[in-house]
Formats: sequence, C-alpha cells, structure tokens
Amino acid sequence: MHNPYFSIIIPTYNRVKFLDTAIKSVLDQSFSDFELIVVDDGSTDQSEQLIKDIKDTRLKYLKKDQSGVSAARNRGIQESTAPFICFLDSDDRFKNTKLEIVYKYINDFPGYRIFHTEELWYRYGKILNQKKIHKKPEGDIFDNSLKLCCIGMSTTVVNKNLFDEIGNFDENFQACEDYEFWLRTTAIYPVKLIPKALTIKQGGHSDQLSRKFPAMDTLRIRAIEKLLKSEILNKQQTQQAILELKSKCLIYINGAKKRKKFKEAAYYQTLLEQYN
Repeated sequence: MHNPYFSIIIPTYNRVKFLDTAIKSVLDQSFSDFELIVVDDGSTDQSEQLIKDIKDTRLKYLKKDQSGVSAARNRGIQESTAPFICFLDSDDRFKNTKLEIVYKYINDFPGYRIFHTEELWYRYGKILNQKKIHKKPEGDIFDNSLKLCCIGMSTTVVNKNLFDEIGNFDENFQACEDYEFWLRTTAIYPVKLIPKALTIKQGGHSDQLSRKFPAMDTLRIRAIEKLLKSEILNKQQTQQAILELKSKCLIYINGAKKRKKFKEAAYYQTLLEQYN
C-alpha cells in the first residue's frame, strides 16, 4: 500500500467558519501525493458535518475529547503515515503550490530535516506588514528561537523521524507549545528557510490562543526553565538561555509590579535569582 509523501495535520476546535478554506487550500495543491488529517479537538459547531460533506479519499477526520492543541497535533502525528509532516492551523491556508515547492527543496537540501517558509499576515482582512524582528531565520536559529517563536506552525515541514528523537508537543502547555517545541528542536538541528510566502495567516479573531492566554511570557519562561533542566544544551546555549530567561523575568516582574501583583513579581524575582 502506497504511503503519501506528506501528512498535513490540521488541529481544530469550533473553527467551522475558517476550516473549509483551510481544507480546500490543501486539497487544491498542485502536488497531490499527501494525506490530510483533521483532528477535531471536541468541536461543538458544524465542523464534523462540514468534513463529512467533503468527498476526497485523502482526507482523514479524527474527533477526540477536548484536550488542547498540543494533544491534537500529537494525535495527528500518531496517525500520520508520510515521511514528512506539515502543520496547518485551521484559520490559515496554503498557497496552492506550497507542497510542490517544498518537495523540491527537500530533495535539493537533503541535509535538513526541518523546513519553514515565508508567510503573509492578514488582520481584519487587511495585509499586515511584518516588523524586522519577524524576519525568518535559517541555519542555527536557537538564539532566535529564544527571543520569540520564529517558526510559524503553518509554515513548517518536519521529517517525521525527528519526533522520535525530540519528542512530541508538550501537552502541559495550553499555549506557547510551539515555542517550547522549537526550543528543544533548534537546540539540536539547523533549519532551512524556503524564501517564498507559501502560507497565508489570518489574525485578529477573538478565539486565538494569544487572547485566551494573555500572560504568554510566563509560559515562555516556563519553557526556557524546562529546557535548562533537560541538560541537552551545550555551554554556549546554556548561557544564551539563562540570559533570555533573565530578560523575560525582568520584563514580567516590572509589569507585575505596575499591576500591583506583588506575589507574582516576588515569584519571578526568586526564579531570576536562581540563575545569578
């Protein structure tokens, strides 16, 4: 039985108004050797009916109890059969040549196991100009990954074997799970940038995780602390991680004091002092 070249994983929860566009952007690809796995994380809207109305043998639909985006992606990885995995958030979409172009880069650069592409950002239906800090890096990008999540999930393609070595997404992170995963990954492997905008990202709607978890820096601090305890970093990476942990702690401490959250400020002050 033929296994496809790509497995595209879409985790979704109550995103029926975006999901149809995301799915069609995959099914309309110029490169057709793929399977599309939609993992429904307990949706209560019309997502299931939408998918049942789509007649395409490449589409697999998995519905599970709600347990977060990390668990949904992990289920998709578990069910995937292809050597390369793409991720697509249910409110984003691919350009129709994405897989064709990525396939060429994978064959032209066999030394890489992680690829990502440029992306176009839209907010409230209008294109959003990206800042200099958001410029996509390549190669050894561990230091970039500490500062911010510089690999967009909907832009990435990963060799499936990498998950056996790095591990899957940490299901204890309800947000910033991508930041935590890319820290572990880029500490070990280089990343190849495909310098073409092949993903279109939608922002500004009310159900984005960044709106549900406003204190995102506390999760990033937790991710760095976890990484430091893992002992996978070399000496230079350890120093880089400690510097970024201190920076993020200081920013959060100052903000907590302004909001009169003195217990929180004291907690992160204690954490900061552990690395002095």
